[in-house]
Amino acid sequence: MARGLKQLKQQFLEYIEIEKGRSMKTVENYDHYLSRFLDFTKNDNPSLITDTSVREFRLWLNRQLTGHKKAESETLSKKTQNYYLIALRAFLKYLARQEIKTLPAERIELAKTSERSLDLITQEELQRLLDSPNGTSLKDLRDKAILELLFSTGLRVSELCSLTSDINLKSDELSIRGKGGKVRVVFLSDKAEKCVGDYLKARKDISDALFVPIDAKNFNKNSTRNFGFLDKRSIERIVKQHATKAGISKKVTPHTMRHLFATDLLSNGADLRSVQALLGHSSIITTQIYTHVTDKHLRDIHKKFHNKS
Repeated sequence: MARGLKQLKQQFLEYIEIEKGRSMKTVENYDHYLSRFLDFTKNDNPSLITDTSVREFRLWLNRQLTGHKKAESETLSKKTQNYYLIALRAFLKYLARQEIKTLPAERIELAKTSERSLDLITQEELQRLLDSPNGTSLKDLRDKAILELLFSTGLRVSELCSLTSDINLKSDELSIRGKGGKVRVVFLSDKAEKCVGDYLKARKDISDALFVPIDAKNFNKNSTRNFGFLDKRSIERIVKQHATKAGISKKVTPHTMRHLFATDLLSNGADLRSVQALLGHSSIITTQIYTHVTDKHLRDIHKKFHNKS
């Protein structure tokens, strides 16, 4: 009996979760993107996915409005539209491996997007940010450790949140399980190591989490409660609060710290492949967004050596 697209979609989602080791968030996103495609086409036959049906879906996507209020609404960005197309291409590749007749994945081209720009802060602003938690309270010690660790390692915020309090500070390296379950090694600077150590020494609780919520009403140096892990939103708020305190008007997020980590390495002579490995990027193409940091060096060479006659 021939399998319909809804059944095949479920098998594909199980495949990327089990065989490909994708995170549950990725599986949920792919489910959402593919469900919208199937709902739009109202088709359950793989052989009826055609250039025309995909083109009609792309036109529909391109005209979808975002925002709750009409005055604030705008159409889906090309980047968001591409998420749908990437999921659909992956699904079609899976169908081809199952020898199911359908549209070849390579027939779908992604929409062209503008070159990604990075909102970075200056070295002076970075130093003010790192110096912002300057007290001796447990909260200041925690926030200082968070900021120094983000800049030292280039960790994703989800990776930072998952760290445990049994971190080995006798070694200057950590094994991190990143996207897709891939393990990589990251390195701690002496300053990050000291800040994390100072924070842990001040901790009296019994939580397994490295970074825990600290509330003056329910957390003090004598607390022995088992607190949970700080979540991503909390880390984002902490970074934002200290950026504001440091007088930085630009938007600063944990991912900004990851960008700063990468650009700092490249501007000091690190090669792109090494930066790719330290960031845990599966493709060198993703890491190439940081090559703009070499532009200033090239500009200096041009001014120094060009047209001196």
